[in-house]
Amino acid sequence: MFKSIVFVALFGLLVSCSEGSKSTGKQVFQYNESGGISTLDPAFAREQSNIWAVHQIFNGLVQMDSALGIQPCLARSWTISDSGRLYSFRLRDHVLFHESTCFPDIPSRRLSSEDVVYSLERLRDPKVASPGSWVLQNVVEIRAVEDLVVEIRLREAFPPFLGLLTMKYCSVVSKRAMECVGKDPGRSPIGTGPFYLKAWIPDEKMVLRRNPDYFETLNGEQLPFLEAVAITFVPDKQSAFLEFLKGNNDLISGLDASYKDELLTRDGALKGKYKDQLLLQKIPYLNTEYLAFVVDDPHSIAHDPLIRKALNLCLDREAMIRYLRNGLGQPAEKGMIPRGLPAFDIDGKYGYSYDPEEASRLLDSAGYPSGKGLSPITLYTTSDYLDLCEFVQSQAAEIGIRVEVEVLPPAVFREKKAGAAMPFFRASWIADYPDAENYLSLFHSDNFTPAGPNYTHFSDPQFDRILELARVEPNDSVRDELYRKCDSIVMGQAPVMPLFYDEVVRFIRKDIRGMPPNPLNLLELKKVYFESNSSSTVTGK
Repeated sequence: MFKSIVFVALFGLLVSCSEGSKSTGKQVFQYNESGGISTLDPAFAREQSNIWAVHQIFNGLVQMDSALGIQPCLARSWTISDSGRLYSFRLRDHVLFHESTCFPDIPSRRLSSEDVVYSLERLRDPKVASPGSWVLQNVVEIRAVEDLVVEIRLREAFPPFLGLLTMKYCSVVSKRAMECVGKDPGRSPIGTGPFYLKAWIPDEKMVLRRNPDYFETLNGEQLPFLEAVAITFVPDKQSAFLEFLKGNNDLISGLDASYKDELLTRDGALKGKYKDQLLLQKIPYLNTEYLAFVVDDPHSIAHDPLIRKALNLCLDREAMIRYLRNGLGQPAEKGMIPRGLPAFDIDGKYGYSYDPEEASRLLDSAGYPSGKGLSPITLYTTSDYLDLCEFVQSQAAEIGIRVEVEVLPPAVFREKKAGAAMPFFRASWIADYPDAENYLSLFHSDNFTPAGPNYTHFSDPQFDRILELARVEPNDSVRDELYRKCDSIVMGQAPVMPLFYDEVVRFIRKDIRGMPPNPLNLLELKKVYFESNSSSTVTGK
């Protein structure tokens, strides 16, 4: 109780702050994270809820702009040599880690090449068991050449490697601070980012404060412009939506059944009563939403590829988008690689379209005519996606497959997903870097969870071989064709049911500036400011 009172007092103080060059009004950006934040350790920044917060606190060697271009960050420049196998990064010489009792003086806070080496070696340390260790599986050596120069040598050339380094897993931590904070660095993060952790009460609220020593500028002004970021953890999205309407939050990201019809027309436009107060941001999203099967469980009906294919064919994805998504997104009928990437199967050769007759024929071939004798299968999800899963349930029932939907709390769901403990579950894959290899890595046999992102335990030697060829292919068009072959192998065995290719959908207040959407839906707050101090309550008049 005492901690909550202190927290409320702190938050009130932040809201009253009015300093800042971009505004004399509101200086605290507020949003709700319904799934909570489990850790601020970048080595475990797997879920988007963690990624958004980690991104405010830490930086990597390089960063991605809103057009998916690679830009300098902690590294001010780099060179690539030895036929694409050697990367040499020169660091900025004035970057400081956040102020902390871990540092006795300012010189000890300075970023060095030793910190970079430590961070990346920690990422691939088996004792750490980071789910992002796969990112560096092609790296053979990381070394500090000088105090501000780091070299990374690859086993084989990999053209998208710089994109890999933009992932939050590759954020740079302080070696001194990590040794200082001890066993739980995810609770005491010390980075170089635009904000630092001020307070965190699990399941209640988190406050990030402006880093006064941040190194980036915009048009000669030091970033960030905001004084603070306040994050609440209200699990009920309807309640969070009501707080948004009251002006207590500045952003809603994504589309939830509890408010989609209130805000959007059937064709996906913002309703007229909100146009004076809200902005709807929409762009294609490098995100494939899907259902996944753990295929190596012989006791599950998901072990049979004919059943998996029948489930893919019985789903009317166009109807799902129309009625459950208000027209936002595209039916995922062309494989796992989403629209927006060059390797996307534009001709639709490999995916699944609605064909209940063929689905029934496959059930007959599997020995279960009209589903007779087939045991039910449980589809696991969180409450956010219950409507989609119930739609799948009803569609499967039409061909005789009984699907039972079980809703789990987000933390339990994440744990079971990492342990491959759910034979059939809802999932999504948001690109960490704009290359199809990112999606296909979900199916490489070296990436079985928890060490990697292969949650389905799919394994195919031909797939592995072609993907490994694609990874080192310097010619973009040839590499994309190899990626399409990999996608065709995956779809041929159907370890997943792609649902839809998503869109970034954000509702923000009209006075917010400096926050354009991006195809990765990364929350970028360092350039955000409020244009005025006008009332932010949405009336819906």
